[in-house]
Amino acid sequence: MTIQIREIEAKSRLQIRIEGTVQGVGFRPFVYRLAKKYGLAGWVKNDTCGVVLEIEGAAADLTNFLKKIKEAAPFPAWIDRLETTSFPPEGRTGFQILESDAGAGKSAEILPDIATCGDCLQELYDPKNRRYRYPFINCTHCGPRFSILEAIPYDRPNTSMKHFQMCAACQQEYADPQKRRFHAQPNACADCGPQLAFWDEVGNVLSTRDSALNNTVHALQKGQIIAVKGIGGFHLMVDASNEAAVMRLRARKHRPAKPFALLYPSLERVRQDCTLSELEAALLT
Repeated sequence: MTIQIREIEAKSRLQIRIEGTVQGVGFRPFVYRLAKKYGLAGWVKNDTCGVVLEIEGAAADLTNFLKKIKEAAPFPAWIDRLETTSFPPEGRTGFQILESDAGAGKSAEILPDIATCGDCLQELYDPKNRRYRYPFINCTHCGPRFSILEAIPYDRPNTSMKHFQMCAACQQEYADPQKRRFHAQPNACADCGPQLAFWDEVGNVLSTRDSALNNTVHALQKGQIIAVKGIGGFHLMVDASNEAAVMRLRARKHRPAKPFALLYPSLERVRQDCTLSELEAALLT
């Protein structure tokens, strides 16, 4: 990590360039809230190399702001380089998240898709929540990243989510700094986002939404092979406890011995079959 911070005058304006894993992790909302906390003015935006911002205010507030940038960046952000340049203050007020700069020299690091976080899982299983049982639930800190990306910087118009117009409720969350979906690029719900569909082998849609999920479960229970088209490609599924179905999949994939991946609903269920170290449990989650 390279951090270069020049001496801050009594009142100053700083341009700060941050490189590393700082896109798709809620970094701009983090900077926004931090600037508001310390009463600083300016702006932040993504560019093709990472995050760039200008921030203006008293020296003590700027010092605390920079300290928190390094110490409290949102998981799983990682700062490789932070450089500051001082300019005379301009008397700015307010703080904004600006449109991203899609220049040349693209080097920003984008995370792989991030497993559903605990907060989203709580919503997923809450019958009173508007995202109850919505399979594509996500927030600023979890959900698809690399597999929906078409270009950098990481912004919704540069992802496959550009085809889904956010409903009023999702748009309000996206625009509200107090919400945990503030600037969450894949933000969606059952009213405006992607939906499940169950197809037969020639592509006819047999059912959608919850019915599609139930039909998939029934097909697996009957020993059928299911091709799941996700946001990042296809994967094939069978009931792992059905030996005949597993052998049929092995024959079709010409994979007589190499292990297949297993899906489990929870760590507790994994521990019924496997011995897990703390590190292995952390990696699985």
